[in-house]
Amino acid sequence: MTISHSALPAARHKHFSLQLYGYLLVLPALVFLITFTHYPALATVWESVFSAAHNNRPAQFVGLENYRALLDDETFILALRNNLLYAAITIPLAVGLALLMALAVNRRMRGTAFARAAFFIPSLLPMVAIANLWLFFYTPQVGLLNQLLAMFSLPAVNWLGDPDSALYCLMAVSVWREAGFFMIFYLAALQQIDPKLAEAAEIEGASRGYFFRRIQWPLLMPTTLFILINASMNAFRIVDQVIAMTNGGPDNSTSLLLFYIYRTAFSYWDLPYASAMTTVLLVILASIALIKFNLLDKRAHYQ
Repeated sequence: MTISHSALPAARHKHFSLQLYGYLLVLPALVFLITFTHYPALATVWESVFSAAHNNRPAQFVGLENYRALLDDETFILALRNNLLYAAITIPLAVGLALLMALAVNRRMRGTAFARAAFFIPSLLPMVAIANLWLFFYTPQVGLLNQLLAMFSLPAVNWLGDPDSALYCLMAVSVWREAGFFMIFYLAALQQIDPKLAEAAEIEGASRGYFFRRIQWPLLMPTTLFILINASMNAFRIVDQVIAMTNGGPDNSTSLLLFYIYRTAFSYWDLPYASAMTTVLLVILASIALIKFNLLDKRAHYQ
């Protein structure tokens, strides 16, 4: 079968029109992505190689001087270490708890709708309300936790005033808040699994644990990858919670990376130094995303 020469330009024109139509469809989203994501990132990197402008002294090009200063900044090193510890603990706890809650409310039982709402409501509350709620729990002497300790004749604990416990108290708040939000994604993924698979496994005599390990968990891997990426981003952009509950104290024990960036930029007005820290934060988030995609994307079963 041969194609006439007159039909080739028409086919090419149609193909070009379809491509142009597709590009026009994604153009609004692309404009927003470049304007509010790519351009600010590039502008931040450019800002980080200049010095801060003070009074009549304009900003000057200093190269990597701001990055070298980070290596000698003990507060930055402490904030980075706190943030890495914060992420290492809160991410697996929040994701694991979200999965358990989703499995619990995925069954058709009385009270399931109430349980779903109860699990999801914390993610809807503003951080100021959550901070005030947990400050009531953590208040020395009269807080709910210390009242529970008093019932067992145990001494009161200054939860947010002790450098050894303050960061872990913030972690508990984050896990409590984020687990319900991640549960929604797991619940949606569980409800997309064909119920015939569960019926077949039950006929074969497979236990619930075996069915979860061999069928549900592999099918949930794309959702898990999505949740892990979002949980990692959330763990490194915590700032409002720190301001509302501890303001970085005591002794910078709850100072996280974004909080230190915020304080450097808007309290000390050293925008280039804050830009250097922001660039480091972007590199960390990009590295975490690449590692997770390389490790987990191959194990994901996309439908």
